[in-house]
Amino acid sequence: MNQTPIPYTIIQSNIKNLYIQIKDGTVIVKAPKRFSKEEIENIVQKKQKWIEKNLQKSLQKREKEPQYELEEFIQMVEENAKNLIAITGLRPNRVRIRQIKYAWGTCSSGKNITINQKLICHSKQAIRYVMLHELCHLKYMNHSKKFWELVETYMPNYKEARRELKE
Repeated sequence: MNQTPIPYTIIQSNIKNLYIQIKDGTVIVKAPKRFSKEEIENIVQKKQKWIEKNLQKSLQKREKEPQYELEEFIQMVEENAKNLIAITGLRPNRVRIRQIKYAWGTCSSGKNITINQKLICHSKQAIRYVMLHELCHLKYMNHSKKFWELVETYMPNYKEARRELKE
């Protein structure tokens, strides 16, 4: 089992467990101060297959190219919003498109929906799903069973779109 070693950065601090994180195509190992370099190296070697698999996923995420021109994407979001508002009867105060780091979309308690501009790299189905997901938060500000039932009422195949967004 002679595998090529994967470069990684070690951050040691006052934590209980060792964590391996893939961030922007780099491997970061967060380890307790009590772990020696050899112990850390052994754990990283044991986890090499997992690291390689997740590094590949991370690189694929970064390689996604926009599928639409920006104007076309904006129009698509606006048309989905208009169509889904008419179908569901759920009306936000405002829908806007922004760069968001942590989510595909958000719905504030003030009934404002923000759609992540990074969805430009995803299918029309995924864009429609995110808009529907956020609209459903106007009725249920949580991810309860009733929330998911509402999403499924208007998009029976929503799980396919969710899977696409997780790839």
